[in-house]
Amino acid sequence: MEDGVGESLDFVREKVRDDIASDRFGGRVQTRFPPEPNGYLHIGHAKSIYLNFGIADEFEGTCPLRFDDTNPETEDTAFVDAIIEDIEWLGVEPHGEPRFASDYFGQLYDWAEALIRKGLAYVDDQDAETISEQRGGFGQPGIESPYRNRSVEENLNLFRGMRDGRFYDGSKVLRAKIDMQADNMWLRDPVMYRIRRIPHHRTGSEWIIYPTYDWAHGQSDAIEGTTHSICTLEFADHRPLYDWFLSHLDLPTDKPEQTEFARLNLTHTVMSKRVLRSLVEHGQVSGWDDPQMPTVRGMRRRGYPPAAIRAFVDRVGVAKTNSTVEIELLESFVRTELNETALRRMAVLKPLKVVLTNWPEGEVEWMDVVNNPQDPESGTREVPFTGELWIEQDDFRLDPPPKYYRLTPGREVRLRNAYFVTATDVITDPAGEVVQVNCTYDPATRGGTAPDGRKVKSTMHWVSAAHAGAAQVNLYERLFADSHPGIDGADPLASLNPNAREVCEARLEPALDDVRPGEVVQFERLGYFAADLDDPGVFHRTVGLRDEWANIQKRKQAG
Repeated sequence: MEDGVGESLDFVREKVRDDIASDRFGGRVQTRFPPEPNGYLHIGHAKSIYLNFGIADEFEGTCPLRFDDTNPETEDTAFVDAIIEDIEWLGVEPHGEPRFASDYFGQLYDWAEALIRKGLAYVDDQDAETISEQRGGFGQPGIESPYRNRSVEENLNLFRGMRDGRFYDGSKVLRAKIDMQADNMWLRDPVMYRIRRIPHHRTGSEWIIYPTYDWAHGQSDAIEGTTHSICTLEFADHRPLYDWFLSHLDLPTDKPEQTEFARLNLTHTVMSKRVLRSLVEHGQVSGWDDPQMPTVRGMRRRGYPPAAIRAFVDRVGVAKTNSTVEIELLESFVRTELNETALRRMAVLKPLKVVLTNWPEGEVEWMDVVNNPQDPESGTREVPFTGELWIEQDDFRLDPPPKYYRLTPGREVRLRNAYFVTATDVITDPAGEVVQVNCTYDPATRGGTAPDGRKVKSTMHWVSAAHAGAAQVNLYERLFADSHPGIDGADPLASLNPNAREVCEARLEPALDDVRPGEVVQFERLGYFAADLDDPGVFHRTVGLRDEWANIQKRKQAG
């Protein structure tokens, strides 16, 4: 161990360790998590959260939460509250109270005037479309604005006029004067301020000019004393601009340094806010917290444990190049965590009635059943067993296919923790569908073993019909059928799976009446299911029992 960190460090942590060793920043470590409050956090943000807060913890540093709230058109206090709640649920604690870029609007404005006085910023009267066209493109020259060489005095007067409301929205912007021929497009005189008469969620109508992200971000880092500004790879091209702004200002602290890492991409998943918003607005999901969504709120409702998300992020690691991780790996961490912690219960999702014709009428037996074989301290529970039961429709076949070992006419099977039963005959509806299976049970097999040593090939779960509760159970498949939705410029919504959700009217054993909102239990033989956070009559399948990730690894090794 070194500095409380394992010997095997990712490149970001190696850099932090080396900076401490060289006494850079006076040995201080301060990261930050800077979300924009214009939406909800998703699992990609979770990776950034655990990286930034993790580094601060591991190197005895600090990591505040700062909202980059520079665009009042899309931001809202509701998003602020949701992000704070999601971060708390993920199990990290920001340093101090939340901070906001809007806290620094005054200082940012003063620094903008300082750049104007140095001849490094100017007011441009051109519209956004013209400015974009004049920037040119890679290998194409840029065109300087006809307003680029205004005097310092004129620029100061115009910029103050923008602040004071003398001009219409969109009629003027403040631009940095850098290099219109730079290979890096972000250095071609980027916009720093624009006029927008839109009330801000914190400052109200105090300001009608708002800083762009690139102008506010690095300077907010400097104001707060950030040492290591850790961003995802899409901001790598912004780094020269980040450095340029900071190098031309008198900073209150050491100049922070930006480092980029690969963002998290998952198969069958889309992280784009635009696409996710479309799903919500067009009713293709029930909301941002729909269990099918990759948002933190969606994962919480689906029953993903924070510990599993963190373990997954640690396993994926921090890389310098983008890649896509199989979603089955995430699910394997969820499954592993829940296997240790989730109580076992019995539920029948697609009920079929079973009647034990030789069961004593009206008799109820209570079976002592283990709550979690992985956790002896979880104890046992009493489960009622009667002569009328529910089993899964798939657990009976009138005409069984080959290698079908569950219940069929004349075959004996085990009912879990109860008895051996043998199907004798069936009752069908007018359409010929089986609606009831009649069986006999062997009283000598209580507990699931036969005194004569005979074996059966199948064990099935069940629920006493007289004691069963009812619930809606939602089963989920991949929301996007393609493993890489939107690849090569395709519309990701074209691969939306119309059958991603199946609703079952299930029957539950009585112990499930006591499940807490959000609690995850294992429905034996079926998977892990989370009780809905708001509706006690709804469960969501968190993940199945089959380890699909292990199967993927086997196929890769075989291939």
